[in-house]
Amino acid sequence: MASLGFLVTLEIAARHYGLPGPISNQARELIFPPKSGPLLYASMALMMVVLTWRQRLIAIGVAIGIDVAFLLVRWAVDARTTEGHPFGNGALWVVLGYAVIAFTRRVGRERLLLLKGVGLALLLVAGRKTGDAWLLITSKTRPAVLDQYVATADHALGDPSWLAGRIVRASGPIGAHVLDFVYIQLAVAAVVVTLYQLRHVAVERRFPRHHLVRTFLAIGLVGPAIYMIFPVVGPIFAYGPGAFGTGGGHWAVANLWPDTPPVNAPHPMAFDRLTPRNCMPSLHTAWATAIFIHSRKGPRILQFGGAFWLVATLGATLGFGYHYGADIIAGVVFTLTIEAALRTLERGWDRSGIRLVAYGSAVFAALLVSYRYLPTVMAAHPWIFGPLLILAMLSVIYGYVRTTNLWEPKAAPAQRPEPQPELV
Repeated sequence: MASLGFLVTLEIAARHYGLPGPISNQARELIFPPKSGPLLYASMALMMVVLTWRQRLIAIGVAIGIDVAFLLVRWAVDARTTEGHPFGNGALWVVLGYAVIAFTRRVGRERLLLLKGVGLALLLVAGRKTGDAWLLITSKTRPAVLDQYVATADHALGDPSWLAGRIVRASGPIGAHVLDFVYIQLAVAAVVVTLYQLRHVAVERRFPRHHLVRTFLAIGLVGPAIYMIFPVVGPIFAYGPGAFGTGGGHWAVANLWPDTPPVNAPHPMAFDRLTPRNCMPSLHTAWATAIFIHSRKGPRILQFGGAFWLVATLGATLGFGYHYGADIIAGVVFTLTIEAALRTLERGWDRSGIRLVAYGSAVFAALLVSYRYLPTVMAAHPWIFGPLLILAMLSVIYGYVRTTNLWEPKAAPAQRPEPQPELV
C-alpha cells in the first residue's frame, strides 16, 4: 500500500507539470513500444522464479507470441518504432496475466507466493518509471544547480571526470559502446544476480528475507530526495558539449569538459527546466555497488560479472561526463548505508547495526556539507582533502565488511569421532 500511495503521489505531481506519471507511462506500454524491452523481460524472469519449469516455458512462449503479434500489427499498419524497443509488451501482458491467475485460480499460500512474484516484477518496472518521474520533478522544482561547488571540490580528487573523459575519447567507438551498454542495462545485470539469489524459491515456496531487489528499490526511493537537497546536473551539461556532442548548450558555464578543468569561484547557477538534477549522489554507482555486494556470495563467474559491472559503470559515469568524482564517493557511502539499514532491519536493530547505519549516515552528511561549504578549501589543499575523502569512504567500507562478517553464521566445527574399543 505504501508503494501504491507513493506511485499515486508521483503521478499527481507529474500531471501537475502536464506530463504523464509512472502509472500512465507503464499502462501505455501495454500497447505502445516500451522504453526498455529487456527490462520488461528481465522483470518477467523475476516473476517466473515462483513457477515450475513447465509454467516458465509456457510463459516465455506466450510472451514471445504476443510480441510477434504486436510486430505484425505494427508492420501491417506501418507504425514505425521511433523510440523504445519493438518488443517487451508480451512480457508485461504475461506478468499481468499471472496476477489475474493468482486471484482467480490460486488460494492460500500459493496465491500469496504468486502475487509476491508478480509484485516483484512490477516493482522493478515501476522503479524505472518512478525514477523518470522524479527526474522530471527535479528539473522543474530546482532552477539553480550546485555544479560549480562539486567541480571545485573535485580538484581535491584530481578532476577524475575530466581524466576519464579523455580516456574514453581516446578508446574510440568500441570502448564507448561497451560502457554505454553497461550503463544502460544496469537493471538487467541486477536481475541476473537476483535470479541467482531466488533460484530456490520454486522448490522452497518462499522468498529469502533479503535480496538485491530490496536494496535496488530502497536506493531508488531515497536517492532522489537527495537530488532535491543537492541539485547537480553533471560536468557534461554544466561545462559544455564535451567529447560526445551533447551538453548544456548556452546554459553551460563554458565548453571545458573534458579538456580543461574549471577554476572559477563557485556559486549557484541557473539552468534549464529540462535537464535532471540527478548527480548527487551517483545512483548508477550506488546500484552497481549493490550488484557487486550481492554477487560476492555467488559462483566465481557471478563475482567476476559483479566486479566488471561496477568498474565499467564507474568508467561510464565518469567517462561520459555524467558525474563528478565526488558523486562517486557519495554513491558508495550511500549504498553501504542503505544496505546496512536493510540488513539490520532484517535481523533486528542491535547495537552493531545501529552504529554502522549511524556512522554511514554521518559520513554521507559530512560529504554533502563539505562539498557545499568547503569546496575552495578542498581545492586549495588537495593533498590533504583528497586522501581524507578516500579515507572517509574506505572507513565506511571497512565498517560494513567488519560488521556484516560478524553477522554471518559460523559453521559448526566438525566433531571428531570417539575412539571405539576393538575386539581382541
